[in-house]
Amino acid sequence: MDQLATVALDLAAIAVLAFAVYYPRHRRRDLAVAFVGVNVGVLAVSMVLAGTTVGAGLGLGLFGVLSIIRLRSREIEQSEMSYYFAALAIGLISGLGTGVTWLSLGLVALVVGAIAVVDSPALLRRSREQQLVLDRAYTDETEARAAVERLLGTSVHRLSVRSIDLVSDTTVVDIRYSAPRPGSVPARHHETIGTLQSQETSR
Repeated sequence: MDQLATVALDLAAIAVLAFAVYYPRHRRRDLAVAFVGVNVGVLAVSMVLAGTTVGAGLGLGLFGVLSIIRLRSREIEQSEMSYYFAALAIGLISGLGTGVTWLSLGLVALVVGAIAVVDSPALLRRSREQQLVLDRAYTDETEARAAVERLLGTSVHRLSVRSIDLVSDTTVVDIRYSAPRPGSVPARHHETIGTLQSQETSR
């Protein structure tokens, strides 16, 4: 009965993590299924290892080996990797335990709850990260930052120049910024309106 309760706890936790938290936010069916598969596999192996005298050591070794495996179907974002590690952790907590205890129940709930909170769309929802190709070779980072801020209509928190191509006259930059608030008009749009108004006045 203890093993059935352990399996039930694990399946309930991974179902919530994969299909109630991850999939509605990221909409990747392949990874949702992969998280469940990895979790159930780790649970099965760790339950077998728990019956041996070296179960804990092998469990930690298993976690270390699996943590370096990359799912290669498509590119995985760092936020999605956190779900992968959470699936591993839930499987190990459930499988290496002696049954469903308050400790295991609390740890599983902590893992699922932490991921649900930190990956919430409401948390840092205006934070953005992008790589841009500018149609000019900027050798001065300050000028590149000013050009990006004019383009986006908001201030840039961090800008890193990745490459400058003087032949094709382009600059590749990685930027971190906050998206403009809903309803606000980007600075570039203001400049366009000002230009149109000045043209109409001159006529």
